[in-house]
Amino acid sequence: MKLILTHEVNGLGAPGDVVEVKDGYGRNYLLPRGFAIRWTRGGQKQIDSIRRARAARDIRSLDEAKQVAGQLGALKVRLSQNAGDTGRLFGSVTAADVAEAVKNSGGPAVDKRRIEIRNPIKSVGEHRVEVRLHPEVVATIELEVVPA
Repeated sequence: MKLILTHEVNGLGAPGDVVEVKDGYGRNYLLPRGFAIRWTRGGQKQIDSIRRARAARDIRSLDEAKQVAGQLGALKVRLSQNAGDTGRLFGSVTAADVAEAVKNSGGPAVDKRRIEIRNPIKSVGEHRVEVRLHPEVVATIELEVVPA
């Protein structure tokens, strides 16, 4: 099955890419979740618009990505969350929470889809979060979660 990706899918591609996948994967996972649309000859216009939007949103070059990574590395991000007496959070920290905390602490705007939280953050304290700015550049954010 030939599809046009509308969202980034790990291990498959970025928005605007035309990919060939097995029928079941496309029909049961990618299409219902809105990660892809069916490829047609007229779909080339959609591919162009998706790529233009991605180019406007993405970091333009490797040098710019390294510069943003330097800014994020020097930044101390503090996030206030509701927690119990033992330091366990009510819920967990999401990528959107981290992106908002980076913005509030004076850092550059970071797309929440680029933030990778390896292990769920469910307690107060120091945590490390990675941000994939460019295929070759990954920045690490030092995140301090404090009780609200």
